[in-house]
Amino acid sequence: MQIQLHKNARTTPAVRQAIRDSELSERALAKKHGIARATARKWKRRDSVEDASHRPHTLHTTLNPAQEAIVVYLRIALLLPLDDLLAVTREFLHPAVSRSGLDRCLRRHGIASLKALLPPAEKAKVKPFKAYEPGFIHVDVKYLPAIDGEPRRHLFVAIDRATRWVYIALKPNRTALTAKAFLKAVIQAAPFRIQKCLTDNGSEFTDRFLTRTRQPSGAHEFDQLCAEQAIEHRLIPPRRPQTNGMVERFNGRIEEVLQTHRFDATADLETTLHRYVALYNQHIPQRALGHLTPVQALKNWQTSHPHLFRKKVYKQAGLDI
Repeated sequence: MQIQLHKNARTTPAVRQAIRDSELSERALAKKHGIARATARKWKRRDSVEDASHRPHTLHTTLNPAQEAIVVYLRIALLLPLDDLLAVTREFLHPAVSRSGLDRCLRRHGIASLKALLPPAEKAKVKPFKAYEPGFIHVDVKYLPAIDGEPRRHLFVAIDRATRWVYIALKPNRTALTAKAFLKAVIQAAPFRIQKCLTDNGSEFTDRFLTRTRQPSGAHEFDQLCAEQAIEHRLIPPRRPQTNGMVERFNGRIEEVLQTHRFDATADLETTLHRYVALYNQHIPQRALGHLTPVQALKNWQTSHPHLFRKKVYKQAGLDI
């Protein structure tokens, strides 16, 4: 049995029990055990041989219960800091109250932490993307790492806002003609009719971003293709990449793949990315889609809105093959 004794204790539980059971007088017990008569008297009358609590039975406080109730109310209702509450208490309740005494009062009532009394701060609500039907794609370009001296490739990515369906293609450059060819491939691969396209203001996508040295020509290849296909080409505001955050988040997934794999050649990199996109489209549930995969979302949309689709949804790997 583990025994905890006061550091100044002169007796043990066994001695105390012996004192309780003894018929000797207090004087004889004190002499026998080398203790004071008051100690012998105390253990003679005790029902237990354990040390009792040393906490005082009566708290000597400056404030009476009614005043403490007012202090508690002021603390909770006005959320006053300790020093401000001390000034109010001295002015209107009791001029002799000390700062430490007031702090102990707050601790006894469980309101010592002002932060715990403050209402929880409301988290800023993240504004979700506006709900759209299939056919609004986000397009972006991501630089890929060069491998063993091979020419650096560029990853063109298109993602549908409503279904999160993704299409990718690796290109040797990021010119306007390359971007135009990528959009043509997306139009052919997508099972739905593309109605809107959102890109940044890069020269591969448009020349409509006005500067002092550049004016829109109206002859940009990507813009012309959008016009021919009746696609509304939208641009994100300057220095606001979060507007195109959907495709940026997918690029973050691609970056994780790049960081966790070792590639022997560009062909190996291309195969890996294509496999990942197939996995993403067909097997990875998306929380934004109610834990459906992009292909499942496409099939649901085709069932409910068949007029938006130009061909039957079947796997739709989203690969440039």
